Amino acid sequence: MGEGEVGMSEFKGVWVFSEMQDLMLEMLTKAREIADKRQSELAAVLVGFNVQDRADELIKYGVDKVYLVDNQTLEHFRLEPYLSVLHNLVVSYKPEIVMVGSTRNGKALAARLATRLDVGVAPDCNGLNVDEQGRLIGERITYGGNAVAKIAFRVKPCIVTVPSRVFEKPEPKKQDGQLVKLDVKIDESKTEVVDVKPLETSSVRLEDADVIVSCGRGLEKKEDKVLLEELANVLGGVVGNTRPLAEDRKWFTEWVGLSGHKVKPKLYIACGISGVIQHVAGIRDAKVIVAVNKDENAPIFEVADYGVVGNLYEILPALKEALKKQLQ
Repeated sequence: MGEGEVGMSEFKGVWVFSEMQDLMLEMLTKAREIADKRQSELAAVLVGFNVQDRADELIKYGVDKVYLVDNQTLEHFRLEPYLSVLHNLVVSYKPEIVMVGSTRNGKALAARLATRLDVGVAPDCNGLNVDEQGRLIGERITYGGNAVAKIAFRVKPCIVTVPSRVFEKPEPKKQDGQLVKLDVKIDESKTEVVDVKPLETSSVRLEDADVIVSCGRGLEKKEDKVLLEELANVLGGVVGNTRPLAEDRKWFTEWVGLSGHKVKPKLYIACGISGVIQHVAGIRDAKVIVAVNKDENAPIFEVADYGVVGNLYEILPALKEALKKQLQ
């Protein structure tokens, strides 16, 4: 048997974990549904320092139990200490399903946890269900967005990672949940946090934005993103971009797409974006997609609800002025 592996029948319960509180709340909607189907307990694992207020919020949003590990060593996310805590808890309490937020840290944590337990992990699941046999089935987009893979687990615990904005945050409700404070052995980190500086980013995360004005290769200069910023300000939105502008031109550090941020805004305006499948896979859940492109044959028009054939340098200023008059 692998480390921590025990009989299959001993596993029971659904757990959620993320270092991001909002993402953990989003996962609770599906986790509650699965726990009810499995007739088992829903628990959240909360790791950090001085974070008991977050535990109270989790209980308010429907968890039956919160396992709290509060230690100054855990104030900032570091892989080895967090992994040791989560691994020790899973071995001790044997949950059947562990849902981890699919952040950069979460993906690395879930993969290493699965390795220690000698089990599998299904990354970036945008669908989770229980089949007629009672098995957890994870669904994830694959082959560049051309297919959906369904994954079942042969051994337990079943570990999945879930991206932001896949599930809606549940409504708060009156519920008596149990807070369990634990003192767990914490492995010493092999790295040291020397300094922490916040990135200079928009006040609203792309995953949380209702309106996104995004640019692609049609943007000729980095400085020209002011055109998108002005339009986004009128609409109360934020600016996004495609992977080529971040990876190839090095203009940005993040991007919208299958390998970047998967977004779910009410309105997505794609400016000078050709619409390759990797980008479309990241915006497929947008309520309304508007495309602006001077190439009338651009693939983006196939997925857009509205399309404007024209140069973004002409269309965006005109659209901004028209909206300003309309909104006055």
